Amino acid sequence: MAAEGSSSAQGSTGGRERPSLLVFVDDADSEAALREVLLDKADEGAEVRRGNIQAAAKALRRGATPRALVVDVSGLSQPLSALEELAQVVEPDVRVLAIGDRTDAAFYRQVTRGMGVLEYLHKPLGRDIVARHFMPLLQGGAEPGNAYLRGGRVIVLAGVRGGAGATTVAGNLAWYLAEKGRGHTVLLDCDLQAGGAALLLGARTSSGLRVALEHPDRVDELFVERTAQPVNERLCVLAGEEKVAEAAAAVPGALARLVAMLRRRFNFVVVDLPARSGALTGEMLDLAHQRVLISDATLAGTRELLRFAALPNAPQQAGRPVLVVNRFGQPGTLGRGHLRQALGEEPGQLIPWLPRQVSPAADLGEPAAARRGGFRDAIARLAHETASIGESRSAGGGGLLSRLFR
Repeated sequence: MAAEGSSSAQGSTGGRERPSLLVFVDDADSEAALREVLLDKADEGAEVRRGNIQAAAKALRRGATPRALVVDVSGLSQPLSALEELAQVVEPDVRVLAIGDRTDAAFYRQVTRGMGVLEYLHKPLGRDIVARHFMPLLQGGAEPGNAYLRGGRVIVLAGVRGGAGATTVAGNLAWYLAEKGRGHTVLLDCDLQAGGAALLLGARTSSGLRVALEHPDRVDELFVERTAQPVNERLCVLAGEEKVAEAAAAVPGALARLVAMLRRRFNFVVVDLPARSGALTGEMLDLAHQRVLISDATLAGTRELLRFAALPNAPQQAGRPVLVVNRFGQPGTLGRGHLRQALGEEPGQLIPWLPRQVSPAADLGEPAAARRGGFRDAIARLAHETASIGESRSAGGGGLLSRLFR
């Protein structure tokens, strides 16, 4: 196995066509993440099979070596021996990536520096971490995550219709990424007149957002430091509360400049994008690394989810948008079966209807996710899906390797 070297569609396999990508994975959750991210952009002939690295070696003894190979070393007492065995089977120009259940840094170094494996990720796998660390390598990049690690990650939460509760979800996700993920996070509210994101987290609004959109030449890192209002040491909010009759005249490219400056300062840029917020909608969606589309559990809401989901991916967006159904279980709305039927698939994330927990917290300017329960669990799942952040990491678990992939 080699970490470099160009590969052609046909090699020393006697003229047989080589698959572009072959993935062997041993559990359903990891398979789902790998399928969604890798197969979406893979060439024709890519395939995912159930099995570990030993199954991969057995299969490749009889078949052509793919140009890229993902193997699962979970549950093995001697994973390095299994990798050595695989090396005897595959052609030397194959690009090998590995996943597994080992989280220690020593194992990571052994695998990536001594075994010819380009990258190793430990489980559980999130779409975000697969996109950042595997996709650039499969597309021929020289460094893991090159396109995704230069600055903070932009997560755009778009309410596809009014009243879907996107601000509540965005505010609590931003709080969770800062508090549990320990990442410096900014919540950017694209509704310049409501100031809802600031109210949700007990922060102040400012005129800075309007200034940034109308006078992008003033926006630099010092401007960001002064206008982003602190909630705590790791979380800030950038929100306006302009007069209802006055709309900001955004200069073309101003939003992109503002986001670029925010990415220099923060690990996560969480964007609350209201439904159809004028010219900002398209520009902001195109700046996303990850889109999260939010609706309520109504037929009209699911229709809008599908319309937004059909939009082309943003240039830096590796996978599909995350579809979130908020206030699931609210009386008079669709149940799981009807949602599945309306969407044509299982909804990506369900956030339960918990008015006694969520509404009072919003009125007090406190994140509802700060209290344990069903709402916090849903936000935790969304954090893992969009940024590979989970409770185990926040508790200090996972060792050094998990912190390397933060």
